[in-house]
Amino acid sequence: MTGHPSLADKAILFRELHHAAEMLVLPNVWDVASAKLVEAAGFRAIATSSAGVANTLGYADGQKISRGEMLTAVERVAEATSLPVSADLEAGYGVGPASAAELARELILAGAVGLNFEDATGNPARPFKDISQQVEEIHAIRQAGKQAGVPLVINARTDIYLEAKDDPAGWFAETVKRLLAYRDAGADCLFVPGLKNAETIGALVKEIRAPLNLLALPGMPPFDDLRRLGVKRVSFGSGLMRACMGYLRKCLGQIKDGASVEAVLEGAIPYAELNDLIARRAAAASR
Repeated sequence: MTGHPSLADKAILFRELHHAAEMLVLPNVWDVASAKLVEAAGFRAIATSSAGVANTLGYADGQKISRGEMLTAVERVAEATSLPVSADLEAGYGVGPASAAELARELILAGAVGLNFEDATGNPARPFKDISQQVEEIHAIRQAGKQAGVPLVINARTDIYLEAKDDPAGWFAETVKRLLAYRDAGADCLFVPGLKNAETIGALVKEIRAPLNLLALPGMPPFDDLRRLGVKRVSFGSGLMRACMGYLRKCLGQIKDGASVEAVLEGAIPYAELNDLIARRAAAASR
């Protein structure tokens, strides 16, 4: 299987963005319209939200959507933009290195150059994969990308701090243990959603010696402080999609309360402007 030069170039660019002086900020998208708005705003790459995509297609988050439906949504986003696209593919929608390698090949066919790959299982009795399993799967993704000629950017995620109710040393030690194993297996970036404590963030950056990705959450340090601490990537997950849903809920309440059309539609993107963004995507895809 031979690589697609433009995808390889995008993968190289996306990896380089994790080592730039400026912290990489990714406002995650859930469809073509949101992706086009992120591109038009001047961001340097596109990342999808697994929860955002799943919810808009009628699924709860947590690997309830099928691999095929998720990758179809990713493909539509990748076709709509010239930017590098990274896809949140949860825990991979399968088990074992063979499944992980096939996931990587399907991701490349969809036109994306990076992925989030997590170690959560969704099983309360066994919330995390064994480290050895995750290492094998990350290595399989790395090798599949290499064979395809597209050096996929792997963002290896652990949900230790989403499970933690406080910040004990045990959680930190387990996080470091997992992240170092994932890094050595071939991950380019290490994702720890739920972590907000500045001292712990700084200590983790020093321990892992690799780009660290955090999830944008209320109560976390300002972005300038995160950059000074050594954080290389911040993403919004489903936050922006949920913010939009919150705004919709507010509008619906206004309509029920008899608000004016002007009040309800204040801030709406003009029809022609949004339509033009989508029309440009359609024209590019037809060439």
